[in-house]
Amino acid sequence: MRSMSFQTADEIVDAGEHLPNGATLVIDQISWDDYEYLLEGLADRPGLRISYDCGRLEIVSPSKGHGRYERLIEGLVLIFCEVFHLKFEAFGSATWKDRSLAKGNEPECAYYIRKVEQMLGKGPIDFESGPPPDIAVEVDITRSSLTKFSIYAALGVAEVWRYDGKRCRFYGLIEGRFLEIQTSDFLPGLTGQMIAEAVELCKTAGQDEARKTFRRRIKSLKKENR
Repeated sequence: MRSMSFQTADEIVDAGEHLPNGATLVIDQISWDDYEYLLEGLADRPGLRISYDCGRLEIVSPSKGHGRYERLIEGLVLIFCEVFHLKFEAFGSATWKDRSLAKGNEPECAYYIRKVEQMLGKGPIDFESGPPPDIAVEVDITRSSLTKFSIYAALGVAEVWRYDGKRCRFYGLIEGRFLEIQTSDFLPGLTGQMIAEAVELCKTAGQDEARKTFRRRIKSLKKENR
């Protein structure tokens, strides 16, 4: 992690454009207008993850292979929803932000499940005024996302998943704070361990085998829940 001093927002954009994989840049006392300027200025580097919390800016350049976990986890969520006949809408690293709260963040991916009907048929999504996603996913290979929990809580995201390369933990928003939960509130019976085991199987047997095995497990889970 690097903490540096800059004179202008353009200098921060330049530093972000040259941030190496696996590096994190933290800058304090950034205005909201500068934050939005940086989002626009760094739009050509979509792999960056930019968060803002009351003047504190964090730019993370994920390590190589980071996106593979994002895609696999999203594929597992799709399988679960197909088996349980749940509607869902997935979004990649969109920026959820609220100027009045002075907070903004870009998760690896986010899902609407319970709120999906609110999102359908409305054209382009306004990520600032629209409802927050039900689930946000953070892949913590480069840096811990625990510092972002206050942002998610303020924005009203109900559930956050953290995958650190070995374990996957679920956190639910309870009375304004995120507490670890064993099963997802939106995907009945799904645990972080199920996600982690599927990802581990992918590493050794490939994505196709991991998805097939996960689908069989979720079908068994559905039978148990009848």
